[in-house]
Amino acid sequence: MRKSTILYGIALACILLFSQWLQIHFWKRNLTVEVYVGLAGILFLGVGIFAGYQWQQRKKKSSNINLKTQTDASLAEHFGLSKRETEVLQKMSEGLSNQEIADALFVSLNTVKTHTANIFIKLDVKRRTQAIQKARELKIVQTTIVA
Repeated sequence: MRKSTILYGIALACILLFSQWLQIHFWKRNLTVEVYVGLAGILFLGVGIFAGYQWQQRKKKSSNINLKTQTDASLAEHFGLSKRETEVLQKMSEGLSNQEIADALFVSLNTVKTHTANIFIKLDVKRRTQAIQKARELKIVQTTIVA
């Protein structure tokens, strides 16, 4: 069970106990049933609004995270770029040479050159600068700012 479900159940139990306490406490004053029903309704309304707000915030937060990761991955997938080619493209956009990319990704220089050639074909470009520019425009890679 989720922690929020347990907390919601405990909150409802507390509200019911509180309403029973009110009923016993105000029994002496002979208040009508409508007053008790109204108080219980207000309490349940408050708990429902709070639970709905929490649920919406959690849903919004998770959808923003999923949207960001899906957009980047789906765009790279749309152009047929593999995960490794996307990594090479990211390193290229950071200004690394082929040898530096090979060292960072623990692959050989020839592997980086093969990935680079595949990237050029898939993005329909002829040079590294064009590939980087197109990848940034499509938001396949993140723009890094060097300070």
